[in-house]
Amino acid sequence: MPQLPGSPPVDITLRRSARSRRFSLRVSRLDGRVTLSMPLRARESEALRFAAEQEGWIRRTLAEMPGRKTVGLGDLVPLEGRMVQLVPGAGRSVRLGEDALLVPGDPAQAGVRAGAYLKVLARDRLAAACDRHAAALGRPYTRLTLRDTRSRWGSCAPDGALMFSWRLIMAPASVLDYVAAHEVAHLAEMNHSPAFWAVVERLFPRWQVQRNWLHREGQALHGYVFGPGQDATD
Repeated sequence: MPQLPGSPPVDITLRRSARSRRFSLRVSRLDGRVTLSMPLRARESEALRFAAEQEGWIRRTLAEMPGRKTVGLGDLVPLEGRMVQLVPGAGRSVRLGEDALLVPGDPAQAGVRAGAYLKVLARDRLAAACDRHAAALGRPYTRLTLRDTRSRWGSCAPDGALMFSWRLIMAPASVLDYVAAHEVAHLAEMNHSPAFWAVVERLFPRWQVQRNWLHREGQALHGYVFGPGQDATD
């Protein structure tokens, strides 16, 4: 695999594409992988020269990414805007205590079980918020899906299907509520026009505070690794 020299060296994944008309770089928020897309007939030397010219941007982007931490017993994780500690629990089900998430069973599976609990809780909270906002708007949605998306916190399809990142459950409850209102508002306005933002304001007044929180703090929520199989949850 070609590398960008320096300290430390940076691996570059080259991807030839028939649709590419020029060189372009992308840094994955999931694992920090640097991908350079290039036209089919472009020379690898030219692609690497382009990457070298963008070295400053690549290293700044990598430095700004949150650290990835695999979650286990004893660790703190955010839940609805507050930090809770994963501790051993009794019985068969994960339970939420005052300042702790009680996780029974094999300690090696604590992160996986905690992640599964957060996803179920996220679905419950988002479904309740979307039901409330859709009723206020007078426009029903067709289905609700959760995934572990990196590029967006939610989306609304033309058929009325809503999708959200399950990691919103780690943000303050008002932030989750704002994202739900934002996507439900698209049921009326499939754009980001002034008319759309007027709908958002009606559903969730003074939404700017929650949107600013996501811009400042949201990326850090992707730094928590709860185990294999967390990248997509329907």
